[in-house]
Amino acid sequence: MDAEQAGAYVEHELLILMRQRELTTPHPALGEDRLERSAYVLLTRLEVQGPMSIAEFVEAFGLAASTFNRQTAALLKDGLVERTLDPNGGIARKFRITQQGAGRLAAERDRLARGISKVVADWPSERLERFVADLQQFNTDIERLSGRPWPR
Repeated sequence: MDAEQAGAYVEHELLILMRQRELTTPHPALGEDRLERSAYVLLTRLEVQGPMSIAEFVEAFGLAASTFNRQTAALLKDGLVERTLDPNGGIARKFRITQQGAGRLAAERDRLARGISKVVADWPSERLERFVADLQQFNTDIERLSGRPWPR
């Protein structure tokens, strides 16, 4: 198999994986509030990187500022982020995750991890380690090619 053939197979499996993500994770309890995928991604980035401006979101993700204006407005409305002054003295206001946002993020992450854990529960340790290492390598190669590393 060459890289082009592998690319087609990986693309197809990633499509299925995105669909399966919701199907393999426990459904929330009645009344439990789940985060939308975009909120989950932005809150995770804020958690790892700290306060970010709209311009920093644009640079980190390579999407239009209007996308982040919409997404941060929704996060502000829900009390998951707050606006703050730039801790480095810059002019732009930044967004930082609130205590409520951190709690909701942790709950969503735990729910997703529990679902994934069920899928791989019967895998031998060596297979789990290889899968995690390959997935990390795949992501770091994407980051290297895109020039947009994810802070770890």
